[in-house]
Amino acid sequence: MVRRPAILDGNPPRSPLLPFVRPCLPAMEDLDESYREILRNGMITTGPYADSLGKVIANQLGVNHAIAVSSCTTGLMLAVQAMALPPDSEVVLPSFTFMASGLGPVWNRLRLRFADVDRETMNVTAQSVEQALTSNTSAILAAHQFGNPTPVDELQSLAQRHGLTLLFDAAHGFGSLHKKQPLGRFGNAEIFSMSPTKLLIAAEGGIVATNDDRIADHVRIGRNYGNPGNYDCLFAGINARMSELHALLALQSFQSLEAAAQHRNRVATYFCERFASLPGIRCQKIDPCNRSSYKDFSIVVEEREFGLDRMRLADALSAEGIQTRVYYSPVLHRMKAYQEFVDKDAQERLANTLYLESNALSLPLYSDMSAEEAETICEAIECIHHHARELSAG
Repeated sequence: MVRRPAILDGNPPRSPLLPFVRPCLPAMEDLDESYREILRNGMITTGPYADSLGKVIANQLGVNHAIAVSSCTTGLMLAVQAMALPPDSEVVLPSFTFMASGLGPVWNRLRLRFADVDRETMNVTAQSVEQALTSNTSAILAAHQFGNPTPVDELQSLAQRHGLTLLFDAAHGFGSLHKKQPLGRFGNAEIFSMSPTKLLIAAEGGIVATNDDRIADHVRIGRNYGNPGNYDCLFAGINARMSELHALLALQSFQSLEAAAQHRNRVATYFCERFASLPGIRCQKIDPCNRSSYKDFSIVVEEREFGLDRMRLADALSAEGIQTRVYYSPVLHRMKAYQEFVDKDAQERLANTLYLESNALSLPLYSDMSAEEAETICEAIECIHHHARELSAG
């Protein structure tokens, strides 16, 4: 007999049993001695640990340069600045992405031009990007959504054909593979995040990965106000330095990156297998030649088949003590900050983006999620679906 969902019992939501985010952090004993060393020597920012982190990640990604910065957002700002794109030219990017994706271009006095995504992969396609190109386009900024590698080969061919800069917002990219190779080596540069929701955690931090010496030099100088070391700024940079405390945490976290990616993929496979027979629940499609980091596990909820819409499911899961998150609503082209870049055909051209905005829901997924926790989530969704008619009538 299928139990009744907690939300039908009329009880207030329980304290979160399964929070949406649960960072998998190194043990304090692995950090303590080095943290004490940092505090003793007083070298707190942009020191040997930040340099070591860049070298370790460059080696892992197979690139010439990996520069540690204070966040993925500041990395995007500096990477775009390094390209010296014509002011007021357009950067094509998805609207279905995190809000920070648009900040790098806008901060550099560039205009945004939004491209639609594929409903199944949740990434842009070469076709959707090409349809968004205009005579004023100077660059493409694609995102690996939730860690699912975007079609990098097709986008590189497109950028080369049109003579465009190609950058990747790889905020979700640590742990992802494209044809068995780590992300980071594609386009002109890829910019990663190491915030608490990621597989590789620095508390806060980012990495700009590139094989271009000029971009690397610009980012290194730009993260220190544009100061090359002689106190005579070469250009208007920012303070995007990574502290030694953050770098040390990231170095320790790096040691478990591959294990975290493999574990998340095992849990994601289990979710997909369980949901395959559940009407109205669709998982993100990953190319079999690729591996997603599964920074988030995002599903699409089809109300007509499942019996409830995305938000009613989220409410019912909350009553079960399972936190969820809506990524992304509003999407970029509906945010107040980006309204000046919305063209008259955006609603029609971004149909898949609007569909995902209304139907996508991200479930908890941790680098140390237990089989029992994964089962709890699946059982709760199955239970809620079984009582969907009663819940929709309430």
